Parts: sequence; structure tokens; C-alpha cells
Amino acid sequence: MPSEKILQKKKAEVEKLSGKLSNAQAFVLADYRGLTVEQDTKMRRAMREAGVDYRVYKNSIIRFAVKDSQYSELEEHLEGPTAIAISDTDPVAPSKLIAQFAKEYEKLEIKAGMVEGKILDVDGVKELAQTPSREELLARLIGSLQSSLYGLAIALNAIVEKQEQAQEA
Repeated sequence: MPSEKILQKKKAEVEKLSGKLSNAQAFVLADYRGLTVEQDTKMRRAMREAGVDYRVYKNSIIRFAVKDSQYSELEEHLEGPTAIAISDTDPVAPSKLIAQFAKEYEKLEIKAGMVEGKILDVDGVKELAQTPSREELLARLIGSLQSSLYGLAIALNAIVEKQEQAQEA
């Protein structure tokens, strides 16, 4: 039987994870078994740079954190080692990064995920990873607005030039 001190430590860890999950825009569960230290370090660095919290948790901690919550169905995915990539700001980043590294490292397996309160299976996580990020969408919007404005400026300029030519003639 674990000591009271250890139990309190585990309860605090469960509460902390539970809070992170409830505030998250998105998270992805993954099996990292078989990754080298170099691969894991590279992945952690990329996660950190993208503002994604990536940690390995014991399945019992995750199980208690999702128990009696809207994410309770994730319990069925808690077999083998489990890492969680959590983002409280970007709903696409965890899926994009985990899917990218799963392609690069065959050993990394996606288990399940969540985006904006909806549980996703492996295919759902991969599909979400295909979604352009907010920044990409904004860049596309600005690009299309610029090209429209450029076209309008050319058309207006052509009208002015025709009027000037007509007045000269």
C-alpha cells in the first residue's frame, strides 16, 4: 500500500493533468515505445517551440484524470506507454506535430485525440493534421485579398488611361 505522501503526490498530479485537459483546445495520446532518445528530444523540442505541452504519464494517472469527465471514453486507449501532447491555444498543433513525427518515426503510434471537446480516433487525428493552421489560413486570405486588390488597381488604372487617351484625341 502506498504511503500517504505518495498518494497525495499522485492526487496532485491527477488534478494538474485534469485541469490541463479541461482547459485544452486539443490533445493527442500517442504510444512512443521504440523511439530513440535523439528522436524523442527532437520531437519534444518541436512541441515546445509550437507551444504544445508534451509529457509522458502513467496510464493510471490519465485514467483518474479522465474518469467522470467528458473524456472518459479515452480509457479504452490507455494500453502500453502513453504520452500526451496538449495545446490550450492551437486546436491543430498537437495533431499536426504528432502526425508529422508518426510519419517520420514508424515507432510513434497515434492512439486517440480531442479537439474542442470532441474525441477523435486515429483517423480523426490524422485528418485534423491535414487542416491548415490558423496562420496558414490567414496568409492565404491576405494573399487572395492582395491579388484581388492588385487586379482592381490594374483595372482602374486602365480606365484612367483610356479616359486620358480619349481626351487627348
